[in-house]
Amino acid sequence: MLTPAELDTLLGLLKESNKPFENIAQSFYRSFPKPEQFKVGCVICMLLQDQLLTQTQRLVGFYLLYDIYRNEALPTTPFVPIVLETVEQTKDAVERKFLLQFLTSPPKELPKQTVRDFLASHDPTDVPAIPDLDAFRRMHQEGAPEVSSRSAMGIRPTIRDSSEEAFWARPPAEDSWPAEEGGAAEALALTFEELTLLPYEPAWSRPVPPTLEATADELFWLNVPHILCEPMWDYTMCADTSLGSEVRELIAKGVKAPLPQAQQQVIFSGLEQDAKLVYHCGLTPRKLPDLVENNPAIAIEVLLKLMSSSQITGYFSVLVNMEMSLHSMEVVNRLTTAVDLPTEFVHLYISNCISSCENIKDKYMQNRLVRLVCVFLTSLIRNKIINVQDLFIEVQAFCIEFSRIREAASLFRLLKTLEHQQP
Repeated sequence: MLTPAELDTLLGLLKESNKPFENIAQSFYRSFPKPEQFKVGCVICMLLQDQLLTQTQRLVGFYLLYDIYRNEALPTTPFVPIVLETVEQTKDAVERKFLLQFLTSPPKELPKQTVRDFLASHDPTDVPAIPDLDAFRRMHQEGAPEVSSRSAMGIRPTIRDSSEEAFWARPPAEDSWPAEEGGAAEALALTFEELTLLPYEPAWSRPVPPTLEATADELFWLNVPHILCEPMWDYTMCADTSLGSEVRELIAKGVKAPLPQAQQQVIFSGLEQDAKLVYHCGLTPRKLPDLVENNPAIAIEVLLKLMSSSQITGYFSVLVNMEMSLHSMEVVNRLTTAVDLPTEFVHLYISNCISSCENIKDKYMQNRLVRLVCVFLTSLIRNKIINVQDLFIEVQAFCIEFSRIREAASLFRLLKTLEHQQP
């Protein structure tokens, strides 16, 4: 379940008896991300059940099991059974008092305390009352997810030898952890195969069913006659050989790579013959940016066919927000000259182009994109596709910022000329 390095990290956290509980928990969360915390909690349970930890380490381990799920309801906490079992079986009064707090509500000062502080504050005469543990079990069984009956019958695949000869089965004393190079895991003589959630399940007998005897009214062959011929399949049967199928295949290829002129012509011809084919060609708004970059001519033709559709808004939204490039500007420029695009779409695309030029870090690429944007804006203004007064301030600021570039200076002069021509 855990790598040797992760297990050593966990055992090192369990030894932090001089740090407050909340600091130990924070170190735990830094060492193990959220998806790994349940797995680490299961390893802590195994170490607790096998009696491999000292008293202080057990308290730290139980606190981590509580803190991982402290924001969830008690019935859905997966480690409730080991807490209830320990409360019933432990002979350590300090440990029992420590665990009973988690079943009710832990004191607010507990996270600020160290393990040693908690042990020092324990009053032997203070014997806490044990609540109805069966009630907690019922709550947990009702809230916990169901487990298949077969998995529930499984047991731990390894059992620790608790005999006197198994000296490593007894937990070491508090201050006797060796500082050898092998780490804390080797000090406990742990094998990583022991730390697993895979249960040892009973084997179910599955005998092969007997063959049924043939009855008198059944016809069967002892030897298949050789006169039967091998059937020859026509694999083209029922295959879709229509023009729509070919167009869909070519569109799928065009999203991934540039198509030769002959295949582009097949798509243009198919869209021309069947006006409704554009709705079944397989192009979705999500695939539009890839088609624009690989085959801008096809993207232009498909968008022109979709102009009367209610779906065109989704394609416009993707086109506006895609990364600015020569091909995307080519597509928008062709669309503006062919049809009347929504004004807000054109303005938003221009604003995104200007923003892309301002944010790019590579000076060479920035100069190249600025030239493309200036040529694009000049074309829109000269063809009277946009009203320059609507974007005058933004475009003028763009020209001033990049006035070192010849195309930006030319666009600025054009703006000034149009400004003086206004009545």
